[in-house]
Amino acid sequence: MEGGTVRLGQQDTDQSVKKEGIMPILEHIGELRKRLIAVLFVFVIGLVIGLFIAKPAYDYLMSQEPLNGLPLHTFSLWDGIGIYMKFAMVIALVLTLPFTFFQVWAFVKPGLGELEQKATLRYIPFTLLMFLIGLAFSYFVVFPMAYHFTTEVAQRLNLIETYGVIQYLTFMFNIIIPISLLFELPMVIMFLTKLKILNPIRLKKMRRVAYFVMVLAGTLITPPDVISDIMVAVPLIILYEFSVFLSSMVYRKQLEQQAKWEEEFGS
Repeated sequence: MEGGTVRLGQQDTDQSVKKEGIMPILEHIGELRKRLIAVLFVFVIGLVIGLFIAKPAYDYLMSQEPLNGLPLHTFSLWDGIGIYMKFAMVIALVLTLPFTFFQVWAFVKPGLGELEQKATLRYIPFTLLMFLIGLAFSYFVVFPMAYHFTTEVAQRLNLIETYGVIQYLTFMFNIIIPISLLFELPMVIMFLTKLKILNPIRLKKMRRVAYFVMVLAGTLITPPDVISDIMVAVPLIILYEFSVFLSSMVYRKQLEQQAKWEEEFGS
């Protein structure tokens, strides 16, 4: 009887341990699911707003270089709807980005201290600012270079330039959106440093790989000429070094706080 009681006790203990291990995981998955649904809901609202703003945004682009005076054609009955959807999705991305970072912060919030919660929450408004800076840089600097390069090649080949509006907008958005997202790098690195997932020492060791990725990104996004590649890759590399600098500032404060804590409570 005693042996049977011991075995039953061990089984109950094993089951409780499994439950304690499984339940937090299930709770985290459920919480993550709620956050993703919330982001998707805000994105859908952003799409609706974007559909109303699409026409003014399109009219603005039509009045700017190089589109003013450039004839654009439609090759499908769905192109008009496609224009609205492309602009709506970009506008929805801009509106959803800060909320997405807020949901990420809310998801990891239980594992943060009170000071860390306040410090990481401050990064969220800057995510929108950095995205808009990247949007301006890619639209006013990178995109004109890509456009003029492609038109020069077409002229050298004596090609008649007939542009479809969807093809033109796809070409433009494929350039400006990736670069704009890359400008979120400083905020992401600061956030991960605050969570003690990254630190400047590790980032410096990854410098060669990061430089290669930045140069590769610049090569893929821009036209295949050396000047354009350098004009995009260099700002991206500077952006990475700026991220390392910000990470160093956060890491230094963490070390100072840890040293104070050890002085007060250490033996």
